[in-house]
Amino acid sequence: MNKIFFNSRALLVATLVSVVTSSPLFPRQNGTTPSACAAVASQVANAPASSNPTVAAQLAYECIQSVPLNTPNALELVRTIKPYLDWQSTTAYLKNPPSEYTAKIQAPVDVFGGLDKIEAGLKSGFFKTEYDFGFALYTLLQSTHDGHLSYVPDTVGRVFQWGRPVPLVSVSEDGEKLPAIFVYADILAASQNESFKPSPLTKINGQDAITFMQNWIEIGSLQDRDALWNNAFYNLASISLGSSGTGTGTFSGGGRGRWVYPGAKTELNFANGSTASYTNYARVLRPLKGIVTGEDLAKIYFNYANATATFNLRTPPAPTPTATTPAQTPIPAPGYPTPIFREPKNAIGGYYLDNVAYADVAVLSVPSFDGYAEFQQVGQNFLAKAVADGKKKLVIDVAANGGGIILQGYDLFKQLFPLIDPYAAGDRFRAHESFDLIGQFVSNISGYYPRSLDIEDETILDLVASTSNYRSDLDPTTNAHFLSWPDKYGPETHQGDTFTKLLRWWLSDPLTSWNSGETEVTGYGIPAGPQPFDASNIVIVYDGYCASTCTIFSELMRKLAGVQTIAMGGRPNDNIIQAVGGTKGTNNYPWNYIFSLVKSVYNYSTPAQQTTYDGTVLATYNSVLPFARAVGSPNVNARDGIRKNDTTNTPLQFRYEEADCRLYFTPEMTVDVTAVWKAAVDVKWGEKECVAGSLNSGSWRNKTRRAVRSASETAKVGSLDGGRLEKLMESLDLETETESKPWANGLMLP
Repeated sequence: MNKIFFNSRALLVATLVSVVTSSPLFPRQNGTTPSACAAVASQVANAPASSNPTVAAQLAYECIQSVPLNTPNALELVRTIKPYLDWQSTTAYLKNPPSEYTAKIQAPVDVFGGLDKIEAGLKSGFFKTEYDFGFALYTLLQSTHDGHLSYVPDTVGRVFQWGRPVPLVSVSEDGEKLPAIFVYADILAASQNESFKPSPLTKINGQDAITFMQNWIEIGSLQDRDALWNNAFYNLASISLGSSGTGTGTFSGGGRGRWVYPGAKTELNFANGSTASYTNYARVLRPLKGIVTGEDLAKIYFNYANATATFNLRTPPAPTPTATTPAQTPIPAPGYPTPIFREPKNAIGGYYLDNVAYADVAVLSVPSFDGYAEFQQVGQNFLAKAVADGKKKLVIDVAANGGGIILQGYDLFKQLFPLIDPYAAGDRFRAHESFDLIGQFVSNISGYYPRSLDIEDETILDLVASTSNYRSDLDPTTNAHFLSWPDKYGPETHQGDTFTKLLRWWLSDPLTSWNSGETEVTGYGIPAGPQPFDASNIVIVYDGYCASTCTIFSELMRKLAGVQTIAMGGRPNDNIIQAVGGTKGTNNYPWNYIFSLVKSVYNYSTPAQQTTYDGTVLATYNSVLPFARAVGSPNVNARDGIRKNDTTNTPLQFRYEEADCRLYFTPEMTVDVTAVWKAAVDVKWGEKECVAGSLNSGSWRNKTRRAVRSASETAKVGSLDGGRLEKLMESLDLETETESKPWANGLMLP
């Protein structure tokens, strides 16, 4: 059987020749093998040492499906993850969402009911393999479309991740016609050959291409379907984040697409009558030396220890080392111009547009809030220079922004609007026994220590600074501190569930800064300067991926400052769409952080107190199984965002809100991001019109709608020089990092 290594250049060359009926790029040899896992191991053993080995997806799937189900272990996993899911703030709303949510966003999901069904399936023998069980568990939580809620079982993502060797784009031929789906390599090929005319897809695997993609996108983490649509395709903003973004799109195995088996092949039909066939692949993430069977794979990489093994919370196992700050190795950003300032990993960058027609425009690209001190400095330096250089208009591009460090979102808003109180929405937690017991304990022990960074015991410092200490937050109704833990905890009842009172960040507190990426918010820890741009001279551009901290920033900008918004792309229609399509939860909690809180309660308690806790829910956090069987960092959404003055107390996650304006992506925008920025300028301050919506004072709904839009027939771009083309070609090989790491407290993992 042949080794498989995806090569973007080979794909581009093949496309340049023609798009014709072809044999698979990576054919499997005829014949059978005694074991799929043995065949995979053999191919990996023969791979070059420096390579990232891949094999045919079907072969890897047969291997992972040969891992036998360990029913006692699986049942124990279901039992031991339930205490962590108590921290998920939205379970009641997911089970019984507002009617607008079910009509326009997603269907209801009963998380705990779904777990009960999985448990029943394990007991009845419904699940036959370890993978089937793991994928059912993964799919249940993924179906919530809350990017903060994530659990990737070992069988789903530890050994193999999936991909298609053919990234796609969804673009409008001219910005007016309805978008169509194209092979991205075709667009690159057309830049080098004027006679080559890219043809849109009509079918994928025998199904209408649009219908196929509308079904496929539901595997994504976003809640909005237009955002999910965009995230399936190649996107320069995501590419600029390197392996921490969603790569070339979920369709080709980026982001959450890497955890969904795409089938053996991808068959494409084009409008010009041609066809193409590709063999899908699996990345092999672990050494497989000595692996012959699925049982061998399980013994090495899946936790098949005694299913009933637990530990004493008085003497828990050594913790997993905390992730350190990532090295600041610069990441290339193909399709981007030379920055005026930028953070090394492209989390934020400032740009000017070279055309004289845009001489008064500055662009702040913010594809992530996952940055540290340099993030804040880039914003400060660029805004100051832009004003000094006479720039009058500001485009803020938050495409691909899955969030990051919460206070960076607050800080960037305060850099732009230093005189506005940054309170657009309050936070709240789900009120449940674990949180109450921890809050009582932490609030009590914190009373014995000064609220100071001088506390020598870092664990105590973390507890004192945490929101489990009632002194760490402010009551938004009074802007004063809560008087006690019960004063903060409540609980209050909404949607048949219990929640804490609303709270807001204490931004002037040094411990708040220390506890959130050591970010000092402008106007609090550090002095603010004058407002750099008027709100009417700012516009924000979205691709729908905006999530977590990005939604906090967006809420501040839209609701407090009145900044207008442009939503790019979306499904092939001309309806107005949402700007924000990611999770609107305001704080993710890694499960290991929850466990650390439980452990601290036991560590700092007397023996008598420990005995008392043994009779509570805290005693159920006594297994390493949820961590041993997880890929990366499991998370829950711990805090809801509740809009200021919302008497219904509905989480922002369940609200549908349209952008002010919609534009289509064009072919040029897939090779040159400045085409996006120029289009935003033209529609905000120029003579161009939105596809839907309006940025002027008149209502677009009162205008006569244009005639039915025709479909795009091709996708051409201007000639690309060798250097630009080479960088874009290299980006086709980009993969999402194999194991997500919890760098930030307001981040949706890719």
